[in-house]
Amino acid sequence: MADSELEEIRRARLAQLQQQGGGGGRGGAGGDEGQDERRQAETERRAAILTQILDPAAADRLGRIRLVKESRATDIENRLIMLAQTGQLRQKVTEDQLKDLLNAVAENTRKEEEEQKIVFNRRKAGWDDDDDLLDL
Repeated sequence: MADSELEEIRRARLAQLQQQGGGGGRGGAGGDEGQDERRQAETERRAAILTQILDPAAADRLGRIRLVKESRATDIENRLIMLAQTGQLRQKVTEDQLKDLLNAVAENTRKEEEEQKIVFNRRKAGWDDDDDLLDL
């Protein structure tokens, strides 16, 4: 029942977008319309895959993540789709599994940031600029 409702909402949204985009003149926007259609088709394909591999609680959490940080949600979606296409997912991803994936991605990001961090250690030598102030 949820899949049929989701499909109905998608069709309505697609019809709405076609009305908005197709209502105006077609001056020089022929190439842009093709790109928009491809982008829309890709978005729908991704959404269909995600609805198949995520349970409702996980999909809700991913939606909330998208509101906060679009790039993180896209990265997680890409990883989930890759796992699904390679056959590594045997069942729907639960919210707890999604949390584990998020923690793993956050940990990898933290490690990459630490690898790029430059640390300056100032060595105190016999001659220091601060020593000149003590002689006054």
